[in-house]
Amino acid sequence: MLDSHTHAWGPASEAHPWVNGPILDLVDGFDVHTVYTADRLLDDMDRAGVDEAVVVGYPICDWTDNWYTLRAAAEHDRLYGIVMLDPFADDAAAQLRRCMETDGILGVRLGAACPYDRMWETFDPDVTWLRDAVEETDFWEAAVETDAAVQILCDHRQLDQAIELVEAYPELSYLFDHFAHAGPKTPTDRGTFARFEELAAFDSVAVKVSEVPHISESAFPYADMHDHVRWFLDTFGRERVVWGSDYPNVSDITAYPETHTWLRHVDGLSAKDREWITEKSFARHVGLTD
Repeated sequence: MLDSHTHAWGPASEAHPWVNGPILDLVDGFDVHTVYTADRLLDDMDRAGVDEAVVVGYPICDWTDNWYTLRAAAEHDRLYGIVMLDPFADDAAAQLRRCMETDGILGVRLGAACPYDRMWETFDPDVTWLRDAVEETDFWEAAVETDAAVQILCDHRQLDQAIELVEAYPELSYLFDHFAHAGPKTPTDRGTFARFEELAAFDSVAVKVSEVPHISESAFPYADMHDHVRWFLDTFGRERVVWGSDYPNVSDITAYPETHTWLRHVDGLSAKDREWITEKSFARHVGLTD
């Protein structure tokens, strides 16, 4: 199994202080050690039956401080990394190239659902800076040059902006996190969420059935989100639907194994479907396998 969405972080230090207050408040509620290192993640993966994982940059320090994500990917063969960068920074392209030189770093994550001046502190579906970021051609050229995957956390009401980005740079590989913040009451057949159909026309786009324990309004096995999973499968095919746990973010309400065993309860999902979703689809989409 390959978990496409985990987090890990190192201790606070003078060089890397913990500065994100809202994240610190969240961490206090997690059922893991306050300093959740890569070694602790690997121990939890072993207990949950997960072979490999992607460590997505965690903004407990300054949100562009990727020191621990880079270290985790470089030091552990079973871990990959996704960094977080400011595409508007003067040296954004150079930063991306440097990060992509580290073995195991697969790409960059954009917090399009966050206000630009409060990045990773809160969410606001009305922000539009992703549309402006499309014009940062040096950054995107560096992404194409380094074959960086682009992971996007946007709200489903922001998919119009995401479509503009994909249309501008269709050669990049994209992954959309957490159902684009669509909950069980968000209809899949009309409105903003249905714009995923337009993204499905691009082979370069995959979607992630991730953070389900938080998005669902019901207990395990989160049955109120199963229709959304089936819609993704019908729309994208199992080769472009990717599982991610968002562990330990979801440790406040669930254990690690439940972040993937719920898939066994989705009617219509075959064992082969689950094999693709929990392993093959991500690896193929980002070029780890053919």
